[in-house]
Amino acid sequence: MDISPDKQNIDRVFSNTAYYIDFYQRDYRWTDEPVLRLLDDIFHKFKEQYARSSDLDPGEETITAYYPWYYLNTYVTNVVDGRVYVVDGQQRLTTLSLILIKLHHLAKLHGSKLAGWIDLKIAGQAGFKQNFWMNHVGHTAALQALFDGLDTKTIDVSSGTTAQNMVKNYQTIAVCLDKELKDKHRFETFVFYFLHRLVLINLAVEQTDVSMVFEVINDRGVRLRPYEILKGKLLGQINKIELDSGDYNGLWEGRAAAVNAFKEDELDSFFRFYLKGKFATTRKEGQRFDGDYHRAMFAPDMDGQLGLLHSPAKVKTFLKGDFSYYTDLYVKLQKAYRADQKAFRAAYYNFLLNLDAPFLLVLSACVPNDPDEDAKIRTIASEIDRYFSLLQLQSAYDSNEFADSLFRISAAIRGNNLETFRPAFDSELTAMIAARRNVQDAEPLSYAAFRQTGINLNTRFKRYFFARVDEFLASKMNMSPTHPIYDLVFNAGARTGFHIEHILAWNDENRTLFNGDEERLEQERNRLGGLLLLKGKDNIAIGNQPYSEKLKAYANTLYWNETLRADSYKSK
Repeated sequence: MDISPDKQNIDRVFSNTAYYIDFYQRDYRWTDEPVLRLLDDIFHKFKEQYARSSDLDPGEETITAYYPWYYLNTYVTNVVDGRVYVVDGQQRLTTLSLILIKLHHLAKLHGSKLAGWIDLKIAGQAGFKQNFWMNHVGHTAALQALFDGLDTKTIDVSSGTTAQNMVKNYQTIAVCLDKELKDKHRFETFVFYFLHRLVLINLAVEQTDVSMVFEVINDRGVRLRPYEILKGKLLGQINKIELDSGDYNGLWEGRAAAVNAFKEDELDSFFRFYLKGKFATTRKEGQRFDGDYHRAMFAPDMDGQLGLLHSPAKVKTFLKGDFSYYTDLYVKLQKAYRADQKAFRAAYYNFLLNLDAPFLLVLSACVPNDPDEDAKIRTIASEIDRYFSLLQLQSAYDSNEFADSLFRISAAIRGNNLETFRPAFDSELTAMIAARRNVQDAEPLSYAAFRQTGINLNTRFKRYFFARVDEFLASKMNMSPTHPIYDLVFNAGARTGFHIEHILAWNDENRTLFNGDEERLEQERNRLGGLLLLKGKDNIAIGNQPYSEKLKAYANTLYWNETLRADSYKSK
């Protein structure tokens, strides 16, 4: 492997080289924290020495004689078809360019003759065209606006994250430099220090070694996510001509943007669900993908199945095949999961219960361009809802056992048809109930296991259960639900939230009904049939009132509550 280190000051880094941002690199993501840390590093040594030599004239000789050089970091490049690509370090180089743009404006403010020198460090001139050395293709307009001194509030940053962060960080830089460089002498001394004494090491790497070096070195300012390193390891195998002609970078970026729209760096979650769904048969096997899955994908056993190591042809097939299909499927499933869609209602139920199982199981069950895709989404989401609920209602749920069982279900339905789904779920359901009851066999629903269920249930599940009952009654009566199901499950405020209420109050009247047997009263009032879901104020108002009074408060609440009132049957 050929790596050529070259020590350069900033005057040399930005002299005659246009730096292109390689596909390995993420957007410009630095926030004000690493920017301020860089500025603090730069000014710490400068201020320390300037305090001792502020009477000296600014100039190269003064700086060289009195100011020690300061190492900023390393940046990695490789040359392809005459273009210099930044493989690692673009966050820092971009920030240094923003500092130069601010120095450009301060030079004008102070009337400094260094303005022309500074301008040459920001961009070069070719005919009428100005080319920024940091060549953020697609975001040049934002850089130009900053260079032209436009009000940052008016700059168009619609080109994306890079433009947005360049403008925000320029504002941070401007505040710092305005504070530190108030007079011409200090400003000009700093310019010589900045351009001559700040040093970076350039590592020029052969093209064939780039992805490995990129993964090892990584930019210290903003650590890359596993999916970003994976992108480099995959796309790095495709030559530049094919990369452009096939628009593989555009394909990746488009799919990444669609998935990450739900949550920052959601693409990592996608890959973990995909790999677990397709290649893990047990939870332990799946755990290998919880960390650096991008490394696991290239392990010998995984390469035997994926074949993505040193195989540009298979990489291209993967990107246009599985990667494209399953990211589309993931986006579709995320939309169904997060929004109440009639076509995929059960997926929304999974969301209400905070169950991410559909992502594992749907990706496992579907094959590329699956003709039963929608039916599989609906069926799997419904089976998860049924499975989880029956375990809860029979006090047979254990979070670890449930998580283990999902991998066994995944293995049973992987790439299979719909007819295999219910048997796979029921096999795990009955086995878990049998284990909890310490019996040989069990049915999916046992009344003996269900009859004492009630107040002991998880609070969210209790609310969910009554919300589903109310929704069921509304549908059968052709009426609208009394409240959105989301509110019934999640709203818990003292006034507008919903709370679990006992039908039988703890009072003398009810103790008498049970002949003073307080233990039996407590047992009966805590059963599922002895509970209701009521709005905050209704819950507080009725307290420990007699049952006859409570009935009055149940009017115009949830349909399930109203079934206790005789008058509710007149019109229904």
